[in-house]
Amino acid sequence: MQPPQSPPRDLADLLSRCQQIAGLSLGELAQMANVVVPKNLQRHKGWQGQLLELWLGASAGSKPQQDFPELGVELKTVPIDAGWQPLETTYVCYAPLMGAPGMTWARSNVRNKLGQVLWLPVEGDRRLPVAQRRVANAILWSPDAREDEILRSDWEELTEQIVLGQVEQITARQGQALHLRPKAANGSVFTDALGPEGERIRTRPRGFYLRKSFTHQILINAFG
Repeated sequence: MQPPQSPPRDLADLLSRCQQIAGLSLGELAQMANVVVPKNLQRHKGWQGQLLELWLGASAGSKPQQDFPELGVELKTVPIDAGWQPLETTYVCYAPLMGAPGMTWARSNVRNKLGQVLWLPVEGDRRLPVAQRRVANAILWSPDAREDEILRSDWEELTEQIVLGQVEQITARQGQALHLRPKAANGSVFTDALGPEGERIRTRPRGFYLRKSFTHQILINAFG
């Protein structure tokens, strides 16, 4: 078995590719793809996602669009423990901090990214060597009306504060499902944002993240 050379034709093809790798370990997938497995993921945070993107034929790379733009599907890998509890929050996308006027939830990048998500749980127990961690069954998910309302409410509250120049006052405790956190390789990275008087200030880049509790409920709903 080898990684596909082209993006999936349709949703059925994408889900078939997920079924082919379900139950296999990251080491087995890496070996078949001639990819070196790192000893740990602390210095290789994107390695696991890139390996699975390779096996599923994701084409977007780092572009600000879904991982499978032809299908309108975003791929999210989720490290889980033995009880299917997500071990970390899920990054969605960068937050625009210059407050584009007229932006709505329906047109936001967060809504675009979360419109249809392929969740791919992977064993994440740090006591397990990276090569031995297995890939679980995938879940194709779209937010229902209740979930969409929760996400919309969180996004609007956080975005309003950004537009009002209050980005420095936002804390990670805000938001029921969606929250805002610094997102940068290190603390020396800064970007432009709106200040309280409408002036341009420098601050750390921020990203939108899904809380573990929200992602856990998606897994529970899918697998019972």
